Amino acid sequence: MFVRQSLRKFPQLAQRNSATAAAATAASETARESLVPTDYRTNEANTKAHSKVHEAKFYSIPMETKKQLFGGGGFPKQFDQQVKTFTETCLMVRQPALEIIDYIRNTDFTKPAVRYVLYGENGVGKSLSLAHIVHYGHQNDFLLVHIPWVANWMKRPKETTNAEQQEGFIDLPFDAAAWLLHFKSQNAKLLSTLDLKTSKEYVWSKRESTPAGSTLAELVEHGIQRIKFASETIAALLNEIKQHSTAGRCKTLVAIDGFNAFFHPETRILTDNKQMVTPDRITLTKPFLDITNYDWTNGVCVLTVDKIAMTEGYMDSYMPRYLLGTQGFEHLDPFVPVHVDNYSDKEFHSCIQYYLDRHWIQKTPEGFEDQLKYLSNKNPYGLMRLTRSL
Repeated sequence: MFVRQSLRKFPQLAQRNSATAAAATAASETARESLVPTDYRTNEANTKAHSKVHEAKFYSIPMETKKQLFGGGGFPKQFDQQVKTFTETCLMVRQPALEIIDYIRNTDFTKPAVRYVLYGENGVGKSLSLAHIVHYGHQNDFLLVHIPWVANWMKRPKETTNAEQQEGFIDLPFDAAAWLLHFKSQNAKLLSTLDLKTSKEYVWSKRESTPAGSTLAELVEHGIQRIKFASETIAALLNEIKQHSTAGRCKTLVAIDGFNAFFHPETRILTDNKQMVTPDRITLTKPFLDITNYDWTNGVCVLTVDKIAMTEGYMDSYMPRYLLGTQGFEHLDPFVPVHVDNYSDKEFHSCIQYYLDRHWIQKTPEGFEDQLKYLSNKNPYGLMRLTRSL
């Protein structure tokens, strides 16, 4: 009552208070507006420093780093197209990747290699979480052994031939050579600085061999130049990497997307007699199963299991036990499962803000965010598809 009487007696005081309130409101709105472009981004590009503070925010990967690490694959096709449209590579910092990065930071590398398995429904972001971890490995001097998508070898090989050294096996020479190029690109700096050499002579034919004491870079180059021996070169390379890691000469991060395809009972590869070839009869399978074993140290394995890596009729569940089957589950046991879920509310809002910033979303009628939330169920891939027409 006293305040009302004072305002009636001193109208200039009321005007001043009104002006102050209006100024405060304007200032708060300005402050809020200034936060909008940055509240969904972080300038922290060092993945080692990523923590809960950065969760649900996007960080940028330089284009040259993206080309080096993921030029041979690693991003889902639709996301890669989006990267080209946005003219920048941004990954969201999410809890599953943070969890595994924290585990790696606190790993005792004198113990056998620990296996982590990312699992979840289709489109939740397993591959992008793995990409975040691969970037972490690159920034922290891990030798990278990365398969962008195993199912490509089992469903869409570039070419198949009968393996000369292993009767009854099928060789994928062009896919093997492409992987060696991918490995060379990702590890170019480490291969030139680390003194990693072959422990023995590798004989490829009567006239060709790689002598003991050759660098791993020379071994890789041989497989690229002589595609015929690319698969055998990969087997030799991974064997050498395990030895060097165990001896403490390097630390290794094995990252494989769609790992369960190695244990799927079917492929789309046929023999000359039109009989279907199982994954265990493909020359590339055994070397990568060997390096995901626990019989070596100074390394870590991060794998994903995915329903899409399977064929029709084998997609009833996304759980690791189902997708890996008995053989695959026993191969990895014990492992640490890490569940990847749909966006949280905070992650969903960050993604919407990012899409608005990139003009991926241009129509914003009242309640559009809530509608997208319910239509997509906060599934990252579902949201990407829904917003293509907005």
